[in-house]
Amino acid sequence: MLEAVEAKMREFIAELENEEIAKLFEALPHGKRLRAKLVLKVARQSPEAVALAAVIEMIHAASLLHDDVIDDATTRRGVPSMNATEGSKQAIMMGDILYSKGFEELTAFDRAIAATVARAVTQLSIGELMDVRLGDRFNPDIDAYMQMIYQKTAALIEATAAAAALLAGKDAKIYAIYGKNLGIAFQIIDDILDITQTSEQLGKPAMHDLEEGKTTLPYIYLHEALDEAGREKLAAMHGRKLGEEEKNWIKMMMEETGALRKAYLHARELGEEAAALMEGEREESLAEIVTAMIERDF
Repeated sequence: MLEAVEAKMREFIAELENEEIAKLFEALPHGKRLRAKLVLKVARQSPEAVALAAVIEMIHAASLLHDDVIDDATTRRGVPSMNATEGSKQAIMMGDILYSKGFEELTAFDRAIAATVARAVTQLSIGELMDVRLGDRFNPDIDAYMQMIYQKTAALIEATAAAAALLAGKDAKIYAIYGKNLGIAFQIIDDILDITQTSEQLGKPAMHDLEEGKTTLPYIYLHEALDEAGREKLAAMHGRKLGEEEKNWIKMMMEETGALRKAYLHARELGEEAAALMEGEREESLAEIVTAMIERDF
């Protein structure tokens, strides 16, 4: 069924009748298509499921194009990012095209479904703004961080599950909670992997979050566990290129203080709640998605 989603996205792009846009779209990395998988599993009996999955994946791709420009990222999923190969202007405009076309196709759905996705995209944009604002300095505020990752990452996954449930005539509230928990846990695991995995495994520079000015959950937990001198040392590393000794110190202190473990347990708790909800709905495959995401290495 994922092949059908890919074909539907190409169909949407072909309707634009622009070879340059089609070429740029084909160059985009596909990723895991998590959101498409959720739609197909939740609304598998609906003839509109493939189109909804395609719309949401196009919106997600648009957000990544903009995110790469904001972060000055040079790679995405192991390949050069569009802003690195084509320039930031083209990356931004391609993102705008995908957003616009996605919303055009979204109007064909029931109003409740369209509104659910549209609200999430607004939250996504607010989350992106807050991510930039929080990057101005080291942020030790867990609540601010959790709100930001909900808006930037989890809101669209929450809306994906809820919209698919509406399409299938299922309880959208239950599936929304599942999607929210999955989305937050997904981001926390990404935060952990940035510290524990290699650049080759990640498909992007390792231990790059802090250099970019992102104070992720493991760093907040580490900051809480350090003494005053350690906190000052950690905060001084924020937003600049790290040396190997500094990276090794961070990894060592993450292990010694249990900060990484604490972040992982937070993600696992959210994941277990999400899996339990789906088991209650007899959606074993959706519960398995959570387990696989929590246990992934990269």
